[in-house]
Amino acid sequence: MIKVYVSFFLFLLAGSISESFAQAALQQTETTTHGPLAGASPEVAGTSGPAADPPEKRINLIPVPVNMEAGEGVFKLDSVTPILIDPNNANLKDLAALFSEMIALPTGYSFPVSAPGKVEGGKGIYLALNDVRDQLIGEEGYRLEASPAKVSIHANEAAGLFYGMQTLMQLLPAEIAARRHVKGVHWEIPSVLITDFPRFEWRGLMLDVSRHFFPVPFVKKYIDQLAKYKMNVFHWHLTDDQGWRIEIKSLPKLTSVGAWRVPRTGLWWERDRPAPGELPSYGGYYSQEEIKEVVRYAEKRFVTVLPEIDVPGHSLAAIAAYPELACVEDTYYVNPGSRYYAEIDNSLCAGNEQVYQFLDKVLTEVAQLFPGKYIHIGGDEAYKGFWRKCPKCQRKMQAEGLSNVNQLQSYFIKRAEKILHAKGKRLIGWDEILEGGLAPEATVMSWRGMEGGIKAAKMGHHVIMTPNSHCYLDLYQGDPAAEPPTYSMLRLTDSYIFNPVPDGVNPEMILGGQGNLWTESVPNGRHAEYMTWPRGLALAEVFWSQQERRNWADFIRRMEVHFNRFDAAEINYSRSAYDPIVTPKWGPDKKEMLITLSTEIPGTDIFYTFDGTWPDKFLDQYMGEPLSPPKDADTFRVTTYKDGKKVGKTISFKIPELYGKLPAPM
Repeated sequence: MIKVYVSFFLFLLAGSISESFAQAALQQTETTTHGPLAGASPEVAGTSGPAADPPEKRINLIPVPVNMEAGEGVFKLDSVTPILIDPNNANLKDLAALFSEMIALPTGYSFPVSAPGKVEGGKGIYLALNDVRDQLIGEEGYRLEASPAKVSIHANEAAGLFYGMQTLMQLLPAEIAARRHVKGVHWEIPSVLITDFPRFEWRGLMLDVSRHFFPVPFVKKYIDQLAKYKMNVFHWHLTDDQGWRIEIKSLPKLTSVGAWRVPRTGLWWERDRPAPGELPSYGGYYSQEEIKEVVRYAEKRFVTVLPEIDVPGHSLAAIAAYPELACVEDTYYVNPGSRYYAEIDNSLCAGNEQVYQFLDKVLTEVAQLFPGKYIHIGGDEAYKGFWRKCPKCQRKMQAEGLSNVNQLQSYFIKRAEKILHAKGKRLIGWDEILEGGLAPEATVMSWRGMEGGIKAAKMGHHVIMTPNSHCYLDLYQGDPAAEPPTYSMLRLTDSYIFNPVPDGVNPEMILGGQGNLWTESVPNGRHAEYMTWPRGLALAEVFWSQQERRNWADFIRRMEVHFNRFDAAEINYSRSAYDPIVTPKWGPDKKEMLITLSTEIPGTDIFYTFDGTWPDKFLDQYMGEPLSPPKDADTFRVTTYKDGKKVGKTISFKIPELYGKLPAPM
């Protein structure tokens, strides 16, 4: 579901980043010139040793905790370090086993699980639930204490212990993220006292698997990463015009037909439509057993899986399988990325009772597969033109006293909510479900800015804030000249400055927020990682950390350390935040162009050329004054360095191309 009506104003504004906001200098990272997917990971080497930095500089946690006091000395892991728990608590046994599994492979140690009283000298890692509830930290908070003698994590609930474990993992050297044994590492935990708990209860990432199918191993890897950064919701966008990805046993054509489309490449919305007789071969779906497997995997990591069945719009895959669900019964094809909007009916017929029977069958099986209390039913971008012409829809409107098609959509959503209530589930929908009247107990996911969320909150409905201006991870994160093709702009800074609670809104109505990765332009897992990280790190801190604890300069310092962890884990993250930002503007006489250069992270040195050569640190350095292209210059190139080492991509522009970015002179 690309949000086709997103304004391109984000792209136009993206070159202007507040220098007072971004003040961190960058250290060396590996970069790629012109490569669309920067950041291929090098072989993990055991380079960690006894740290010379002061204690506070050795601790680089994301999200930043509520309170942290660094101490002196370190706790050393070795082959006999035990994990100590109450042996009578099954939840603690599972957590200890998971923690042991996470750290055993890179360290090469086995980490026996034992009861506290059975360890001589008391040295070990203690995981304990509080006998008396700690009111400050709540259900997901924890207290962690590390000293040379022992490490302890205390929490009220198992979820808090899990998040304390993620913090403990981040206290270890970066090589702990490797998926193989790493030799020569000093596995040390700095002494520290941490008290931590989340700001919001809803901290999520969404992955669209309809536009492109992502296999189960990648889905698990994606869940692993979001859980490491204390996110707790995986929103699984399972159905759309381009593919139906969940097995519904009572409706087998949804996957035998709806899960497959003809293969196409090229720009989304510009792809050729299916030819008559062309066989669909691109796609896939998750069996119900695979769904259960993913849900179990997520539950062990305290992640709730939120399924989305997108109706009444974005339903072409379902209509291709069962054409009688449309207003106009015809032959339909799963969309391979062609432009169909308003031309071919992709909305379920809201006047057809057979549609509600279909919806009941689908949601019955979905509700049985997903134990969470919510099911997302979409509700966005439903084209209503066919409803206006449909006799069934018109009869339904007359029978229900509905005066327009927006009210007909509201009727559809309210029917869906009743179906979900009968199955013990609650409804979430995109902010379009406000149109025509909101369902009585619906939760609104606000994507078209904050306005829909503000309106819903003031009506007494819970809201999840996910505005495209801060949370859409499919948008450009650097200059389009050096990025994979997509649309609009969302820089790292834009994500980090996000505050999910608008002024004048009761904070209790805001459950939290999430990042959304739509995948029209994201065909594989490596690209999905590139688009998610590090913007996902910024959002993780937005949703967990207290507003007053967030600081851009400190976040950048910590983020760069986490890049080493991504390298160890072979995560294909983006370094686009280091890239130069090129902003052309008219000179005072409106006849010549001036070029201003900046970086998202000030403190980076910028070098450029107009003579067709490739810039490096030995050529012209940008000193802050706007540049005027020399007469007859054909090409402008720019790159970035830090501490004498290249950190950003080299970006090339033809001079006429830069003139084309300027507004028409007044």
